[in-house]
Amino acid sequence: MTSIGQKGISRLSIIPVRAEPSDASEMVTQLLFGDHYSVIDISKDQKWVKIEIYFDHYQGWIDSKQFHYISEEYFDQINNSDYKICTDLTASILYQKNLISVTLGSVIPISTNEIFAIEEHLGFNGEAKSLSAKRDFEYLKGVVKKYLNAPYLWGGKSPFGIDCSGFTQMVFKICGYNLKRDASQQVQQGKLVDGLVNALPGDLAFFRNEDKKVTHVGILLENQEIIHASGRVKIDFLDENGIFNAEQKGYTHYLTDIKRILA
Repeated sequence: MTSIGQKGISRLSIIPVRAEPSDASEMVTQLLFGDHYSVIDISKDQKWVKIEIYFDHYQGWIDSKQFHYISEEYFDQINNSDYKICTDLTASILYQKNLISVTLGSVIPISTNEIFAIEEHLGFNGEAKSLSAKRDFEYLKGVVKKYLNAPYLWGGKSPFGIDCSGFTQMVFKICGYNLKRDASQQVQQGKLVDGLVNALPGDLAFFRNEDKKVTHVGILLENQEIIHASGRVKIDFLDENGIFNAEQKGYTHYLTDIKRILA
């Protein structure tokens, strides 16, 4: 039986993490294959497990049938080892003699055609890079293009459904940087840039709503372009006012802050 304090890891391609212990509750984020977490609460009927994700300390509920137990020792090893991150749009993992499809951004302990065995046996068929290696803008530019036209999905983190801050978090994770989950949290990170004129490609641009709260984020590219998730992951024009959408012939988001994350 699952208990508070136990450790777990995602052994499915994608697991929805919900605001409340109910299938009808909104999805606030997702676990991708290899994301690990701690159990912080359990529903009275034992059908739901509240978790805190190790990478960004985000909390939410997962179906207890999707909980996969790991030991404290294995959990600590993941934290202290140079794991890999999948850089293919899709790849496959051999797990318990079954093939599981995984997506871009999934965390794996092995490189191509290796076999990993501590508490479990895994075999990975795909492209992966070190999770700890910090990459530059040229590398980041290649990563963002893999998400281009991914449909917008509230709480999503995969190329098959992603929200604005999930997009920025995953891109920077693949590039070796740790961003928090929500735009309102990400705006507290990095170095403040004094205006768009001083911005560099790879900087994060944040946008406010009518209440001046940060509700949107995107990644600056060259030539006053920005890539962001709004309807889909797309490239728009950016100026000091905000994002100008050529299709709608107007501004859709209003610029508030620019932050530098890349070293």
